[in-house]
Amino acid sequence: MDLIIGRSQPIQRLKNLIKQVADTGLNVLVCGESGVGKELVARSLHGQSNRSTKPFVKVNCAALPGELLESELFGYEKGAFTGASEAKPGKFEIADKGAIFLDEIGDMSLSLQAKLLQVLQDSEFCRVGGIRDVKVDVWVICATHHDLEVDIQKGHFREDLFYRINIIKIKVPPLRERKEDIPLLVNHFLEKYMTSLNRNPADLRLSQELFDCFSKYHWPGNVRELENYIQKLMVLGDEQPVIEELESKNLRGVDAVAPDKDWDHEEYLLDSIISDVTKGLSDNFPSLKDIKKKAQARAEKVVIEEALRRTAGNKRDAAKLLQISYKAILYKIRDYGINVEPGEFLTNSIQVTIPRS
Repeated sequence: MDLIIGRSQPIQRLKNLIKQVADTGLNVLVCGESGVGKELVARSLHGQSNRSTKPFVKVNCAALPGELLESELFGYEKGAFTGASEAKPGKFEIADKGAIFLDEIGDMSLSLQAKLLQVLQDSEFCRVGGIRDVKVDVWVICATHHDLEVDIQKGHFREDLFYRINIIKIKVPPLRERKEDIPLLVNHFLEKYMTSLNRNPADLRLSQELFDCFSKYHWPGNVRELENYIQKLMVLGDEQPVIEELESKNLRGVDAVAPDKDWDHEEYLLDSIISDVTKGLSDNFPSLKDIKKKAQARAEKVVIEEALRRTAGNKRDAAKLLQISYKAILYKIRDYGINVEPGEFLTNSIQVTIPRS
């Protein structure tokens, strides 16, 4: 069974990479924003590997404090701490000969990172309160929504551990970069929840207006957010509240960019512009007038491109968002050489297929 739903180019590339990596046994770091499906990638890697019949064990590193996470990962001996009335194996032992998925590894404490590094180097560890080494053969797959290289610079993540877990890096694309997969995902979630929610997808009529809203929306919560909306639609049996909510968010620009990206922070735009306009400056500085003109052009191009992304390539909607005329945006697209060829900015025309019983 294919766990990853979609036929878009980013998803095809992702699936091909998973096939290439699955049988190598090399440590993998799965990166991507919250809600993109990093766990599905890890399960797909395990399912296509030569360890597929052995355990797949998931550990959420953000869910437990350091002391509890250590005993969860490595187990403990009887009497190791108050309440340890009997010995218990940890997740690494349970995953022996299989795979362990360390989700949100960026939230692991530095002290525990040091112990994990030792395990990756030696393939052995001691349980909490133990003296005997436990040897394991475990494929380690990690995931994070953090930029671990930034965390390293801040002193929040060990550089030596980063290079141990980052032998193969898999970046999971956000939903806004594969909006053509939305109809397939909608059908998948309709089928997934029809039993638990006691609904027949054939009774739920989803209009083109709804899919237009889906296409224009920027999906900061990614596939998980879409899944939540489908559950909401199935419970309410009415798409209008969802349409109104999405239109309101689109109009106000709410959640237009995922928090990880920080696109709309002024510092990001200013740093980008300053870097661009000062690139290659020699002792012969241009006039302030020339710098101002270049900075304005750079800023306008960046903002127009983002407006086109937010409106799925619709130039009229982008012009409205920027509060300029349609003719003005056409001139600027031409002058700044912005590529608006089909596929560069996803259109808001989606073919809808709803499963019938």
